Amino acid sequence: MSAGADILPSPELLSFQLFDWLKIGGDEERETLLAMIDVAQRLAIDAFLPHSRQSDIDEPRLDADGVHILPAIGVALSGYAELGLFGASFPENLGGLGLSFAETLALYSTFSAANVSTAGYTMLTVANARVIATFGTPAQIERFALPEIEGRWFGTMCLSEPQAGSSLGDIRTRAVPNGEDELGPRYRLTGNKMWISGGDQDASENIVHLVLAKIASDDGSLPGGSKGISLFIVPKLLPDGSRNDVAVAGLNHKMGYRGTSNCLLNFGENGGAIGWRVGAPGQGLQQMFLMMNEARISVGLSAAALAYRGYRQSLRYAQERSQGRLIGTKGGAPVAIIDHPDVRRMLLQQKAYAEGALAICLYCAHLLDQDSEDGEALLALLTPIAKSWPSEFGVIANDIAIQVHGGYGYTRDFDVEQLWRDNRLNPIHEGTTGIQAIDLLGRKLLLSDGHALRLLRARIAATAQAAEVDSAFAPFAAPLLAYWEEIERTIDGLRGRDPEAFDDATLFLRAFGHGVIAWLWLDQAVAGAARRDTAFRAGLGYACRYFFESELPQGLSWLLIVAGHSSLVRSMPVEAFA
Repeated sequence: MSAGADILPSPELLSFQLFDWLKIGGDEERETLLAMIDVAQRLAIDAFLPHSRQSDIDEPRLDADGVHILPAIGVALSGYAELGLFGASFPENLGGLGLSFAETLALYSTFSAANVSTAGYTMLTVANARVIATFGTPAQIERFALPEIEGRWFGTMCLSEPQAGSSLGDIRTRAVPNGEDELGPRYRLTGNKMWISGGDQDASENIVHLVLAKIASDDGSLPGGSKGISLFIVPKLLPDGSRNDVAVAGLNHKMGYRGTSNCLLNFGENGGAIGWRVGAPGQGLQQMFLMMNEARISVGLSAAALAYRGYRQSLRYAQERSQGRLIGTKGGAPVAIIDHPDVRRMLLQQKAYAEGALAICLYCAHLLDQDSEDGEALLALLTPIAKSWPSEFGVIANDIAIQVHGGYGYTRDFDVEQLWRDNRLNPIHEGTTGIQAIDLLGRKLLLSDGHALRLLRARIAATAQAAEVDSAFAPFAAPLLAYWEEIERTIDGLRGRDPEAFDDATLFLRAFGHGVIAWLWLDQAVAGAARRDTAFRAGLGYACRYFFESELPQGLSWLLIVAGHSSLVRSMPVEAFA
């Protein structure tokens, strides 16, 4: 094993989740992917991991020539492109490798664990190219998507504005028609975009911005709400090689992901940035949901990878660090801290969070690959969980990793403090936890016909039935079904209670997510029961048992709070915060 490989998601774990559990392919596909994972891990260890700390220290800087990032980032991304990984999930006719999204995400987990801020450039570029490849014209695909799939050009998503944040219906960036050419309807864009990851850098030949804007009417007014939003391709460099009217107004200095440049962009300081409309007017938000939903699963995956790396590093530390003696023992040499029950509990909690988070992300990626109506409905229901649960509980896992390291944990001598800072951004990335909670409880449950929830309940029931035939896991079947019955009772109790029903949406999301992760842990444990590797099989079983004994009861208490609904926060006067 190469130095550093033990902190990346193991090939054994990824292989199990993809092939033994999700059953995405046969032996030949398994061998191919394992070979790719081996190559990916070598690149991650050789080119991504070494500058993880340095990119945290040497942040991007802005001068008259633009934004400059650590040169090692560009070197790593060039290696990523040489392996064809920017195009891993694209079909061969577009220059891709033709891998499934689940397989691609498994590969991406390796790079996120090694260096999440450098890996972030690849995630945004891939999602950007997919939007253009899906909704763009053949000319737009050839001009803009193909160089991204090759990894020569990078991409961004330009949604938020300083005054609007996540309220996209309030954006003010305007687009004025400016003729038409071989790339489609052309516009001049003016406005400001905030929090643009990868908004400028010096590692790629060009940058393709996907910009949400509103088309101005003849009298100059902009349509209200989100239905008037259109999508535009706005490159940094125009097809003739000249600079587009896009300027970096400043850099945001974050607590984590510091290697990923994050910019305030001004469009149209000198007459208007040239952009080409993608698809029909007013379809921008719908089109961008393809990128946002892919990014949400990828953000969850990044959170899972960071949690996993923190777990592996705290496990290594707990095995090597000797301190204290077991309670009731007098004299003798200090023991490794992994021998202390409290440390074992913290390690098991990290494992349950990190590997459970990885499971929900790969499960959702597999649903995306299936291309069926039921899979699409279930994916829509679970996407808020795939984004928010790994983000929220990944941070907790990294917090625990610091605790295991003791006083060393919050020093820069160990990586776990940086991993915590990196992961703390993920509950905010691509829609905050609160936004995901309202989406889940509102559009996906209370305002739906219940079809997706019925699909989920059927799969949970199938897992419980399979568990009942195995004496090791049979005790978990009834508690799982009882938990989901409590979730449904809670949902029924919230119907017709608008707007108060959403006051505790975040707590409901947390409880719903715990129910999903419990189900996936039991499903994996059942799938792994026949494995010959007794240590791996035992690891699945112990993590599953921990989740049911220590985590699921917490979820019941959250549901109790949601069902009881205190009017405190809604009724208290603002003056009470003084």
